[in-house]
Amino acid sequence: MNPTPAHTAISRRQTIVATTIGNGLEIFDFTVYGFLALVIGKLFFPTFSGYGQLLLTVATFGVGFIMRPLGGIVIGAYADRAGRKKAMTLTIFLMALGCAVIAFTPTYATIGVAAPVLIVLARLIQGFSAGGEVGASTTLLVEHATPQNRGYMASWQFASQGLGVMLGAVVVGTLTFTLSPQSMESWGWRVPFFIGMLIAPVGIYIRRHLHESLEITPDQGAKPRESSLRIVCTQHGGTVLAAILTMVGGTTAAYVITFYMPTYAVRELRLAPSVALFGAAITGLILFLASPLVGALSDRVGRKPLIFWSRLFLVLLIYPGFFWLNASPTPVVLFVVLGVLSLGLVGQTAPSITMLPEMFPKAVRASGMSLVYSVGVALFGGFAPFISTWLLNATGSKLAPAWYLVAMTAVSLLGLIWLRDHTGRDIDAAGSHA
Repeated sequence: MNPTPAHTAISRRQTIVATTIGNGLEIFDFTVYGFLALVIGKLFFPTFSGYGQLLLTVATFGVGFIMRPLGGIVIGAYADRAGRKKAMTLTIFLMALGCAVIAFTPTYATIGVAAPVLIVLARLIQGFSAGGEVGASTTLLVEHATPQNRGYMASWQFASQGLGVMLGAVVVGTLTFTLSPQSMESWGWRVPFFIGMLIAPVGIYIRRHLHESLEITPDQGAKPRESSLRIVCTQHGGTVLAAILTMVGGTTAAYVITFYMPTYAVRELRLAPSVALFGAAITGLILFLASPLVGALSDRVGRKPLIFWSRLFLVLLIYPGFFWLNASPTPVVLFVVLGVLSLGLVGQTAPSITMLPEMFPKAVRASGMSLVYSVGVALFGGFAPFISTWLLNATGSKLAPAWYLVAMTAVSLLGLIWLRDHTGRDIDAAGSHA
């Protein structure tokens, strides 16, 4: 028997709240490392120059993304076999474990080279977890939606990322503002990771009340099943490649605007760390508030038009924004530039994150979504801070990150040509993915 409309509405609200809080906490855990790049670099890579410390720290940030494809494949397949809820619970435990390793690891001064090795291990665990989290949670949101509100439902995935970024920036910013540099380096930098360990009990409690969207029959595990990864790659290979190419612009913009800009503002613009982190908090707040609005708009006008015009908007404004920042490096200018670029970011990413699970049939939806997202983020997002830092040093130009971001955004427009827009269609109907 089909659920009543009232029950369906309640179920959707519960799904939105549980997914947003749980995923927001995971993003908090994964991203506070980036906000603490300068402090961690000094404590764990002290034998290098200031530039070397920063480069190694952002490289370690990027290392977390190396494991994302593997996490996406393994946890995505698990979500397609055992259910979305079980996969999302697993990712919470793994993310909390990564936080615990970072929180308790002694610095280089205490245990030498073992310190950065343990940090890298923790980032690999967190990357594995994040690779599966986005696919499972976005798939769950899409499968609780109707064809008329899928964009709105799925947009809460990106809204939750904004929530995690905002919380991370606020916590790190508050610590930076209230503690002395000595206290911050001594113990303050560990506080966000101790907070991050709390996601395990909170996340488990929240997600226990979710409704599973994947129907699992009693005899499903009794017979061998073809690998979901094999099905995705052999039957939907062209879609996967086009989708990864489309991911280039969104993921590069996300990690430059939200995670690299605080470091850029401190190191290149000589702004106070608390100012830079407040700017990151503004970015997170805009993503959190605007994502559902953009998602609902995509249900009316389609995903592809919004992605195209938002990326064109970014291509035209990225360089002037960076130029203005360097000509007038003040807090107000930083906040305005971040606000404008954040609107362009959410305009393309909220509909993009809806398109990904729409492309695949239900039996392999989490696997397909996880593969595309994790590979795209690993190749072009996670190392965006590293590439931006390297380009700055190699060219001597503070505008180098702008040109890199413009190029990646422009290239990503090509992927849109080969992707189908499933706005308003029943993605579980027979032949809908043929």
